[in-house]
Amino acid sequence: MVKHQPLQQVYEKQLCLSFLTGIYGCRWKRYQRSHDNSSKWECAWFIILCSTFSLLLFWAYFWLEAHNDYNQFNWLLYNRSGEWKDGTVPILATTAVGFSYITFLMILALCHISLGQQLNLYWIHKIGVLAALITTVSGVVSISDVWGDEWDIILISLQSTGPFLHIGALAAVTALGWLVAGYVIRAGRTKFHMIVLLVYLSVLLVFYMVPLAITSPCIMDRNSLKPRPDVIGRRGAPMLAPENTLMSFNKALQQGVSSLEADVSVSLDGVPFLMRDRTLRRTTNIAKVFPDKQHEDASLFNWTEIRSLNAGQWFLESDPYWTVGSLTGRERNRMGNLTVCSLVEMLRLTARANRSALLNLHRPPPEHPHYKTWIMDTLWAVQRSGISQKRVTWTPDTDRGRVRGLQQTSLEKLSVEEFRHRGISSLTLRYSQASNKDIQDFLVNNMSVMVYPVNEPWLYSVLWCSGVPSVSSDAPQVLRKVPYPIWLMSPYEYCLVWITSDLVSIAIVTGIFIFQNYHLIRWRMSGMQNYNPEQIMLSAVTRRPSRDVNIMKEKLIFSEVSNGVTNTDEHLYPENGYDIGQYK
Repeated sequence: MVKHQPLQQVYEKQLCLSFLTGIYGCRWKRYQRSHDNSSKWECAWFIILCSTFSLLLFWAYFWLEAHNDYNQFNWLLYNRSGEWKDGTVPILATTAVGFSYITFLMILALCHISLGQQLNLYWIHKIGVLAALITTVSGVVSISDVWGDEWDIILISLQSTGPFLHIGALAAVTALGWLVAGYVIRAGRTKFHMIVLLVYLSVLLVFYMVPLAITSPCIMDRNSLKPRPDVIGRRGAPMLAPENTLMSFNKALQQGVSSLEADVSVSLDGVPFLMRDRTLRRTTNIAKVFPDKQHEDASLFNWTEIRSLNAGQWFLESDPYWTVGSLTGRERNRMGNLTVCSLVEMLRLTARANRSALLNLHRPPPEHPHYKTWIMDTLWAVQRSGISQKRVTWTPDTDRGRVRGLQQTSLEKLSVEEFRHRGISSLTLRYSQASNKDIQDFLVNNMSVMVYPVNEPWLYSVLWCSGVPSVSSDAPQVLRKVPYPIWLMSPYEYCLVWITSDLVSIAIVTGIFIFQNYHLIRWRMSGMQNYNPEQIMLSAVTRRPSRDVNIMKEKLIFSEVSNGVTNTDEHLYPENGYDIGQYK
């Protein structure tokens, strides 16, 4: 008599797979998972997830490179709202959280594809993806309205980051070859899968040829590198001390700047003083001293009233650049007692330090008593300071005939012939207006070019390689630590890196497809392919709602347990079939 022992079924724990499917689609149990093709609806959600990731990647890159102009962004917000605050903090925080979340979901989705698991994004994640997408789109629209000119920094930054972004993107596309190869080879050579393969190879070919479109002034022979650009302290060193104050200018001189740049207004009684804003609200305590006049134009106050205001306490209270913590107690006390600086004081300091001065003049309003004589008032202050006129650079186009003794510069990009006609030999440009070709054309015609604002080492390096003689910076303490361009490659070295990375990518992709194909052939020849009864049974009801499918799975499990099949891992069934123990 043959005696049969109960059939035992042993399963391996798949904690990693349970984690992936549980986090992505809240499918923690084995019977909830499936190797069936994803529905069109879930494929659409995967496309939305990829689009959100791409947009957030672009958004994060923009804010990373826009760090050069955070001060300008906050100033624009101040002019709109009337309150000074660091508007970049909430933007950076939400961007970091959103990008981390979407990147995590992207990794989980790619793991699903790699393992052949059905995509089924949980509804809470769908809400999160839509929230991230809508928030990012709203941010892009808002920046285009408030700060549209800043988008230029993306193209400019590619001159510094382009070669390295290309290598990173090529590595990512090469790694995707594993997913594409597995998807195409496992599914067979159908028309759709051949289209997928063709699209992937086309994208890969485009990345191989991208360096042909990458241009950077830092791809040059080292012997052609021009001298290090001079750094001009823009309003002194405004990240270390309140802007346009004597303390700020002293800080800038300590950082080794070649010139000092200041914004000049004229008081009601004709005294030129330094002030960037139209009003005195942001950088003084006028709200406490003259609360009824805090919204009036700064030039409509006499010098005695202006001099009575505190020009340093706001810096200690708002800490606009997160640098107050590095100040000593003595510096804090000195800063708390600062007053508005006059033009004469600034020029005398410049003369004692044997430096030059760049003046940006603000014309007073028409009702101002010195509306017609503001140029002469400024010239009189220059003469009183005792500085050599050759060390003072004049920017406004108004009344240039009266200031022939000063250095002439223009804030407007004109033709070389027009500059010569006006007697101007220097040009001051925003970095977004200074292309490498324009810079070379001006330098060939003996035109000096000064670029502003330059606060980041990467931008300073690009302009250095372009041959710019001088830059104006809010952060001379940062540029002082850049003794050499961040990177510099000869054309030969760059071509070598380009060809090497392409060859390595080709070898890896070819190896991936050969390995995947070999693995599939070996698997088929082994005869070890098992069919999961759970999958066979459910294939007949693929059009039924997921709730009915789950009920059938539960019934199948219940029937197996009733027939004596032992489950040792809480219904954790293997995905590729049953591992049946032998009869004893």
